[in-house]
Amino acid sequence: MKKILYIIIASATSLFSFSSCSDWFDISPKTDVKAEELFETEYGFMSALAGIYVSMTDGAAYGGNLSFGMLDNLAQLYDRVPDGATNKLSIYEYERSTGGYNTKDKLSQTWLKAYNLIANANNLLKWLDQKGGMVIANGQTRDMLRGEALAIRAYIHFDLLRGWGPVGYAQNPDVRSMKCIPYRVLADNSKQPLLAASEVVNKIIADLEDAKEYLSFESSMSLGTPASQDRRFRFNYHAVNALLARVYAYAGDATNAVTCAQAVIDHCGLSLKNDNLDDPALFAETICGLHMHEMDVNLSSLFSVGDKINQQNYCSFTTLNAIFQITGTESEDMRAKSSAFYRSSDEQKAISRKYIDNDREVIPLMRLPEMYYILCEMSALDDAAPYINQVRNKRGLSAATNEKCATEAERMAALEREYRKEFYAEGQYFFFLKSHGYTGALVHSADVSMDRSKYVFPLPDAEVEYGWTEESEAEGSEAE
Repeated sequence: MKKILYIIIASATSLFSFSSCSDWFDISPKTDVKAEELFETEYGFMSALAGIYVSMTDGAAYGGNLSFGMLDNLAQLYDRVPDGATNKLSIYEYERSTGGYNTKDKLSQTWLKAYNLIANANNLLKWLDQKGGMVIANGQTRDMLRGEALAIRAYIHFDLLRGWGPVGYAQNPDVRSMKCIPYRVLADNSKQPLLAASEVVNKIIADLEDAKEYLSFESSMSLGTPASQDRRFRFNYHAVNALLARVYAYAGDATNAVTCAQAVIDHCGLSLKNDNLDDPALFAETICGLHMHEMDVNLSSLFSVGDKINQQNYCSFTTLNAIFQITGTESEDMRAKSSAFYRSSDEQKAISRKYIDNDREVIPLMRLPEMYYILCEMSALDDAAPYINQVRNKRGLSAATNEKCATEAERMAALEREYRKEFYAEGQYFFFLKSHGYTGALVHSADVSMDRSKYVFPLPDAEVEYGWTEESEAEGSEAE
């Protein structure tokens, strides 16, 4: 892991820009010497963990593709068609490299980066096993490091599953045997098999349950106090519970999803806000997010106020009105007001302020409203509507417009509308559509019809070329 370890040290000590690594795992005889030096002190362990978080803000991961970038382009939340692309449908060309969206290349980069991050988390866990007890005197500190590393490993594997795994996992038991991704728990470059989606889900849950136990010393911590705000930039106890709620909901386990989501609402210390004037990204509701240093500089080509809106992640006024159900000249929904979007009247285009007016420089990973949506989806139908309406009412929508959720179809339609509004420019909407097998034209982009072919990402070509998994090695032999 020579390259990986050098990256960690540089990122953790400077907390400045991250240079991506071309290969997801690189090991050499010199590695052990460098690793032993890094993990000789508690500061070295802390630096390694901090480096992973910084690396997660890379454009191939949550500083782009896995959040406000590729995923929201796939969900057609932006109207810009980049130079070299023929139309909006060009983004779904997963099997061949083309100009414009270059989705195939982005998917390959994301796969590489995700397993690079997982490798670093595994390496930290390995050294905790080997030297943590000798180097780190405080047991709670050791538990924190281990819990966060396990949570990172689970979080990234889950997003790989949501991208490369099956459509409609909860609704269709037949797809759960689909082999999709390896689940890597070793800090080496050994070949690992592609696992069935159900096996991946079980391993994610096991990692998260372990992480929750290691971080249990934080169970009574309120994330709403100034003293604990920094923990919201890390996988804290409540963040792990929130992620468990997300995974259980994906798997269709209503009992556990409801238990975890309700626990987050009851104990995390955060509350739904009715004002985003100084906080478009709603850090005040963020259970877990990433800090991107110099966000305004790093994301200026995608989000900024000025005369370059045609080159950025904009949506037309027509699209904005469709997404947020705006029928007049002004919306009562704070998520669509001028506090949330910069509007260019001349261009008739709008751009999210989430990454422009963002004093905390946060990329949200999990926010409180999702817990209410999970309760809406996973609770008995008669109990569903109040959960989604609590969020809507806080956003400024009047009780007269409350969702009814009298039937299952009404409940799912209400959730679809809320996910696209609440998580605009956060990457969650595409995964919602996929997990529920949404097909047909999108309300805000009627010329795009969603189907299974648009949801399942193919394995990168390099899987076959380099034989990173046992299956790819077999495929490569057959090809010969």
